[in-house]
Parts: sequence; structure tokens; C-alpha cells
Amino acid sequence: MKKHSAPASPVAAVYDRRPNDNLDNGSPRPPDAGEPVRGASGLVSNLTRRDFLRVTALAGGGFALGLSFAPDALAQPAQVLDDTARVFTPSPFIRITPDNVVTIVAKNPEVGQGIKTSLPMIVAEELEVEFDKIVIEQAPLDPQLGPQFAGGSLSTPQNYDLLRKAGATARTMLVEAAAQTWNVPVAELVAEKGTVVHRPTGRRLTYGQLATKAATLPLPDEGTIKLKEPDEFTLLGSRVGGVDNPAIVTGQPLFGLDQKVAGMRHAIFEKCPVFGGKVASANLDQIKAMPGVRDAFVIDGTSNYTGLLSGVAILADSTWAAFKARSALRVTWDEGAGANQNSAAFETRAAELAAQPGQILRNDGDIAAAFASAAKVVEASYSYPYIHHATLEPMNALAWPTADGGMEILAPTQTPGGAQDLVANTLKIPKEKIKVRFTRIGGGFGRRLSNDYVVEAAAIAQKAGAPVKLAWTREQDTQHGFYRPCGWHHFKGAVDAQGKLVAWQDRFVTVGLNSDKEPGGSARMSPAEFPSRFVPNFRLEQAIVNTNVPTGPLRAPGSNALGFAIQSFIDELAHAAGRDQVAFRLDLLGDKIQPALDARGLPYDAPRMANVLRTVAERAGWGKKLPRGSGQGVAFFFSHRGYFAEVAELSVAPDGTLKVHRVTVVGDVGPIINLSGAENQVQGSVIDALSAAWLQEVTIERGRVAQANFDTYPLLRITDAPQVDVHFIQSKNPPTGLGEPGYPPLPPAVCNAIFAATGKRLRSLPLTKQDLRWS
Repeated sequence: MKKHSAPASPVAAVYDRRPNDNLDNGSPRPPDAGEPVRGASGLVSNLTRRDFLRVTALAGGGFALGLSFAPDALAQPAQVLDDTARVFTPSPFIRITPDNVVTIVAKNPEVGQGIKTSLPMIVAEELEVEFDKIVIEQAPLDPQLGPQFAGGSLSTPQNYDLLRKAGATARTMLVEAAAQTWNVPVAELVAEKGTVVHRPTGRRLTYGQLATKAATLPLPDEGTIKLKEPDEFTLLGSRVGGVDNPAIVTGQPLFGLDQKVAGMRHAIFEKCPVFGGKVASANLDQIKAMPGVRDAFVIDGTSNYTGLLSGVAILADSTWAAFKARSALRVTWDEGAGANQNSAAFETRAAELAAQPGQILRNDGDIAAAFASAAKVVEASYSYPYIHHATLEPMNALAWPTADGGMEILAPTQTPGGAQDLVANTLKIPKEKIKVRFTRIGGGFGRRLSNDYVVEAAAIAQKAGAPVKLAWTREQDTQHGFYRPCGWHHFKGAVDAQGKLVAWQDRFVTVGLNSDKEPGGSARMSPAEFPSRFVPNFRLEQAIVNTNVPTGPLRAPGSNALGFAIQSFIDELAHAAGRDQVAFRLDLLGDKIQPALDARGLPYDAPRMANVLRTVAERAGWGKKLPRGSGQGVAFFFSHRGYFAEVAELSVAPDGTLKVHRVTVVGDVGPIINLSGAENQVQGSVIDALSAAWLQEVTIERGRVAQANFDTYPLLRITDAPQVDVHFIQSKNPPTGLGEPGYPPLPPAVCNAIFAATGKRLRSLPLTKQDLRWS
């Protein structure tokens, strides 16, 4: 039976499917032809939470179960709505109607990481329902649901236990409802495939038939809720296609750029090419006279680089008319001091800082004595550039003012709560009057954790007094980002006569935003970063280059660049020690779990990483004989609670032509929720990381980003994509996210393989700027 996913329209709709209760129902009915009730804005009218529950759960005697994300969520007393139903909180994750429609709510933004599928799978497993016979409904922003964001690979670890308890609690109540209906002991009953079965007689009732009774029951004691054992799982760990896949391949309006409302105007917002610059003047009268243009005006903005900056807004009847008007726009900018900055100057300043001691972040042992007594000492400098997220869907948002002085927002944001806060604080609108809904997102990678484009749309709509759909051009998207920080590492390492790493020093130079005292967004390096805690003599220093370039999280923030530098230098040390690269790393890891440095940190499970490393070496055929010009490279990294190791196998022709043939990946993130989605995430991480390491760089000229579109900021083409083999070690550790930890090992694995193939050690990215020729 085909699974139906509620479309990501302005309000999550639910397809009407009313199977019979006789268990021999055929395919579900298609969506009803009738349209949902719409308000004056053209969107489905808002219901209060109480009205929502009454309409969906009580009017038909249905059963609604919800929970908040407080630590004691499931221990809260049931809220009595009337004589026929109770819910845990006013925010349901599970809704079961008497006509046997089971709806599970997906709470977090779907950005391609598959969370709209995998989170409902967790509920469905414990609820004991068939996944292809339920409805998945995308929730809007709702504080009752707890944190709603997509970032940090946190959706699974934050929700796994609570959603399992929600499903198990609902199942327990449905079984109790059947026991009371039949007047039989609970011990004689079992839930299976959306029914409760009386084992002695074979009688069964569907969840729909039990919904009204279950809605009258009190919340069971938490201690009586029995979760499944992992070996009892029938859904988790299997392959399940994304619930939106049919809608995506048939071109349904799921994404932000697809959204429309009645009376909508199309907007473009032109900002200063130098970050933080302000409008001095603009040819507004000329722009207003252009065909299809409704208005043009200046927005003064704020000094918040992640918020509303100064710019010129153009409102038009179509996106094309707005873009045409933008091409005729002439703005005189007050560019500020940032106009004097450029990448070459950053490089020069970084070299100056590297020549002197920096701020000490960690200092273990006696680093000077260790270097003095070492058998071999190696020094090397590594660097990496700014890079851009390059999401396929450029930034966009739809906003419209409401009659009560509020604002409604529909946007592809990774942080809908952050969007609400930013709009409230910037436009001085009471937070409770700002309603935020989020669409499926056409690529995020951390860029949409910031909501500058959302507040821009809201500010334009507020001034225009009409619905406004803001869309950025590709050039704007490239030149107004929050970039992965560039950085420089000046390493010095020592090995003893037995080939063991005994000393490590990293003089790290990073970037700040208008500061040489504080690193910019995602530009920090933790004192706990590997190999900290694993080397007896360890020193980490930091210095900061003052820039005007905003930075922020990009897939596996911090780790995506640190992995390249650290794991490449470890490879150099293994070579200097005359040891096999895998054996050298295993020796460095040891067999102990290193404790966290502080309450906010994480322990480092060395045996777990060693297991991952051994497994990837075995699966990749590490050490096999390869022809001249071919090589294997290995790297591992602990990132976002995930333990990953990768082996890259590639060849380099004498003329320097590079071909990456195969990447073998092994990861340990605990139990896998959706195997199909998990493999997709890791394969995507590998391709993303290879694209960045091989091709991508953002440079600054006269305070401006020099790159503009995919001709100057290319993405990896399918002909250059390697075979990616993924294997998971499904340990008994708590589950973690998968969107990021597969990224960091790839760049160093590739660079180490290039060394093995050519003898050339690559210490800066991207690879396109390196000479790979050999003879």
C-alpha cells in the first residue's frame, strides 16, 4: 500500500485515506478533490491548538497522543480536553482516528537528510504500525514540540529516546483499550501491524476501532512502558525510501521557491558587495518606472551581519521583472573599511602571526624537551581557503503582514525558531504574533542556520504592506554567504626511536570578524581536538587575522577543515617514522577511552575508533599492490559524535590528471534508523567533501567575494564522482546523526593517496591549484 506524505504546503495537509476496518482493505483512496478551508491570505486558516485537537481527535472520537520535550515529558499528567479524550500535551506526534488513519508528525525541517522519514520511523517501530500505511505530517514551528532545527547532526540523538517512548506509550494504551473492550488480561494481547490481537482466540481490533476507547484512558505509569529490544525491530535498520520521493520526482511544490499566495509580489534585495556596507544613494525613480515594477525603496538595516543589512528592495509582478530591474539598478555604496581587504593580505598577516608565539589553548608535558630528545622532528604548514555552501536552491522566503500587526512566514530555514526570534527583534513585532512554517529545503549544509534572507523578506513585506516572495540570484547567494573559515596550521611533530608520536605542536592561525581577539563563526579549534589527550607532549596555540568576512557552520563545521590538516600531518609523521599509516594511527589511538576535558565536551572512545579504522583497512584491501601512479590514502576523524574512517584509492597520470576511483567508508554511529537514508548521507558527505577539496575556493578582492556563479565556483561533475562503499558498525552506543561525520576524513584520505601515488605532499587546498604532475 502506498505511503502518503503530507505535502510541504503553507500548512501541512493530510491526504484523506479511509481504509475499511475489516483489515482486508485495498489501496488507500487518493486525496479528496475538495480544497481545504482557506482564509483571506489564501492559505489554510490557522486553528488554535485546542481547536486543532478537537477537530482532528475529538469530533470523531479519535485518539491523540503528544508530548513535550522536557526531560520528564512522559511523566506529565494527561490533560483533559473533555469527556472523550486526553492527551499528554497539546502537541500530538501521533493521531489515530476511528476510521483507522494513523498520522505521525515529523517535527524537524527536512533538508535532504531524510529526517522527515527517519523520525516517524522511530515512532512507528514502537507503535507497531506498518510504515507504508500511515500518514506523515510536517509540523509547523511549535514550541510544544521542543527544539525544531536541522543542524549539528542532532535530530536523531535529541529525539530517539523520546519518540520511542511516545510510540511505546501509545501502543501500551491501545493494548489496554483492547483488554477493557474484550474484558481479557493484557498478558493475552499483542500489538502487531496496527492491530491488537487476542492470542488465545485470534480476535483482533484495528487501532482505529480502539481509538475512542484509548482516548478515555489515563496515562500509564512510565515504569510500565516496555520498549522493544533492538533484536525485535522490524522497521528500524531497514531500507525505506524518503516519504517525499514521489512528490519530488513528479515536481510537486515542496520547496521554498515553489510557494505562492494570493496577491504576492516578487522581491529582490540588493546589498553592498562589501560586507556591512550601506546604501548612500540609488536610482530609485528610474527603477520604479520599469515595466512590471511595483515599488523600490531603501531599507536602512542594522549592523548585524547575520540579520538585516542595508540594501535596496525592488518589488515587481514577477521574479523576471525584479531581476531585470536589478540589472538596471545603480547604487552608490558607503563600503566602509572592509573595501580595503583581500585574500593576499590575509595570507601575509597569517604568516606574520605564525612567526611569533600565539595564545596558548593547551600545553601538556614539556614540548621543548620532547623535541630536543626525539629521533625525528617534522615541520610542515597547512592551509585551506574559505568555501561556500553552494546550495542548489538559492536563499528565498515568503512573508506577509497580518491584520493584527503580526507576520506570517513560509521559508526553507534550518532554524525556524531562530527566524522567528530574528524577525521579532529586528522588526519589533511581538514574537507571539509571528507564525513560521517551513518548507522542504533544497540544500542547507549549515547556510540556512542563519536567517538573513527571512528577515529581509519580512522587512520588505512590512514596508510594502503586502505578501512578498523574496528570491536571491545565484550571484547573490554566492557573494553574501557565511563561509567556511580559512585557516593556517604550522605543525611541528616528533617521533621517538620506536616510531611513536611523542610531541605535537600546532600554531593555529584563524580568522575573526572585525576582531583579532575572538575567532569568527565556526573558526575556533577546541583544545580537545585530536591528537590532544593522546600525545604526552602537546601544545596548541592560536592567533587571529582580523577580517570583514562573515563565517559560519558548513557541513561538519570545524572538522571539515581540521580533518584535512591534522590527518595529513599524521600521515607525514608516519612516513617519517617509517611505519605503515594504519599501524601508526592504531598505535597513536591506543586502547583507552579518553575522558572529556569539561562538562561541555565529549569523551573520545579510542577502541571504538580503532575498530572503525581496522575495519575500513580490511574492507578497502589496505596495502594491496597498485600500479605506478596509483595509491591508497587513509584518514579517520571523530566528528558530531560519529566515528569514521575512510580509504581513498586513486590514480594520477604523469600529466597530473587525477581520478578518484573508490572511497571505502566505515562508520560507527550506533544503531542505524534508515539504512537507505544513512548510506545516502555518507555518500553525499564524501561527494561534497571531494568537491570542496578538489575544486572550491572563495577569495576576497577589494572586500568583495570574487566568485559569482558555478562557472567560478564549480561543483563536482558526475563523471568525476568515485564509487563510494559504505559500511556501518552497528554498535550498542546511542544513535547519532549522519549528515556530517562522513565528511572530514575524505580530504586527507585523498591527499594522502596522492602522496602514495606521486610522492607529492599536498599541504593546501583546493587541489586544482596544485601541480600533480610526476615522472
